[in-house]
Parts: sequence; structure tokens; C-alpha cells
Amino acid sequence: MVRLVLATRNAGKVTELRQILDGVSAPDGEPIELVGMDAFPDVADVVETGVTFAANALLKAHAVAQATGLPTIADDSGLAVDVLGGSPGVFSARWSGRHGDDRANLELLLAQLGDVPDEYRQAHFACAAAFARPDGKEHVQHGQLPGTLIRAPRGTNGFGYDPILVPDGDTRTCAELTADEKNAISHRGKAFRALAAELPGLL
Repeated sequence: MVRLVLATRNAGKVTELRQILDGVSAPDGEPIELVGMDAFPDVADVVETGVTFAANALLKAHAVAQATGLPTIADDSGLAVDVLGGSPGVFSARWSGRHGDDRANLELLLAQLGDVPDEYRQAHFACAAAFARPDGKEHVQHGQLPGTLIRAPRGTNGFGYDPILVPDGDTRTCAELTADEKNAISHRGKAFRALAAELPGLL
């Protein structure tokens, strides 16, 4: 069995990637065992100092691959708003100045867009999923979920900016979709599925 690390302590992400990897095997047919960072409590979290999603994802993947001696997948994602020139981008999780304060981030962004007409509120979620081996080999795949930002949050599923992005072709926000519906179209799902298709040639 080939062990593959997902550089996260988020159990939901591990479950999601296990589902995506179902049926994917190593080049010699060996099954892949995916583990999260909880399997390595002594490995420190990686500080994201990159200025792109790909840079941050690669930073985490290489650091964890070196620390564990195992091939590693990592991702970085965020929201890019057209009228803000792609911001918050890599600063999505700390847009309000406090990392991970979803409510404050969302409220600040809505305030900044208060005067922007509905027809100019296009945005997309973006994700970079990176693979790295201990020997330095790397690969990155990208995924996007385009949509439009509404003026007040709706829905209780999801997290971050999910309650204000309505995906193109839908009338519901990402926070009003079921987990299966969101995973089918999400930026992270697209990036992970693209990377999973490449894994047999990367491991």
C-alpha cells in the first residue's frame, strides 16, 4: 500500500479527497492510503508566505513531504473578486486582519462592495492543488468556481464566503447547496479530481 499525505488537519478535506481517490491506484496497482496531518502530530503547520495559491500549495506540499518522507498533496484556495482586481485572493482567510474570522471577512468584503451595481459583482473561488515527493518532484492543478456575489449572506452550509457566492447557472449560494452538490462543482473538487487523474504517473 502506498501512503499519501494530505497536508491538512481538516477531517472534512481528508474525507473529500478519499472519495475522489476511490479507484485510483499506484502505478504497480497498489492501493493508496490517504492520511491527514493528524497522523503526524509532531510535524509543525506550514506558514503560508506565498503570493499565489500555487505557491502556497507547493510550499505546504514540499515541507510536509520532507518532514514525513512521503508523497504529499496540499491545496490553497480563496475568493477572487473581479472589481477588486482579484482580491482578497491569497488573503481571503485574513481579509479583515484576523486569520479565520469568517464573519468579519465576509462583512468587510460586503461593505467594500456596497456601492458596486449587481451587474459588476462577478467573482470566483479558486484553488491550487499541489503534489510533491520527497525527492522534489512536483505538480500543480487548478480549479475555479465562477459566480456572482449577493448583498447579504444566505444559507448555513459551507464556510468562509460560501453564503454570498451564487454559482453561475444557479440561484442558490454555495452555502445553500448540499455537500454533494457543492463538491461536484467546487473549485477544490475540480483541482483535486484533476490532480487525482495524474497521480499514477506522479507516485
